[in-house]
Amino acid sequence: MKIGIISDTHDNFGNLEVALGLLRLEEVGALLHCGDLCRPYIVMQMSDFDTWIAQGNMDRYTGLAQAAEDMLGAGRLAWVQHPVLDGHAIAMIHGDNEEALNSLISSGQYDYVFHGHTHCRRDQLIGRTRVINPGALGGTYRQSYSFCILDLKTGESRFIEI
Repeated sequence: MKIGIISDTHDNFGNLEVALGLLRLEEVGALLHCGDLCRPYIVMQMSDFDTWIAQGNMDRYTGLAQAAEDMLGAGRLAWVQHPVLDGHAIAMIHGDNEEALNSLISSGQYDYVFHGHTHCRRDQLIGRTRVINPGALGGTYRQSYSFCILDLKTGESRFIEI
């Protein structure tokens, strides 16, 4: 199963549309957003995917939680997500709370921990846990805008720059 990992959209509708188009072409099975979508209309763009969202520090707009529940289902927007996909235990958090992020990584409970917040790509093995930050699709430009496709069967990850 291929999954798409995105983060820090910051209302950048154009970059999100490009990423979602490429994810559709790749036939990803799930979409994981590591937070900072910002406004509720961003959720609508992802509603045709099996989408999980970790709430970011900028996800404060009225109606975001309701939009996620209405379009994606209950529990699809949470501070920390714990989906099991293709037999892999996953934790997903935005990453603005470094203590919580490091606790998830060091717990040994997860095959993968996904996060955003820094706007910088990361793919690192820490103990038995693989930590991935897909970079950012919007907001502050620290690196070129990017997202990640991960094949859970092979472990191959690809960062795609926009």
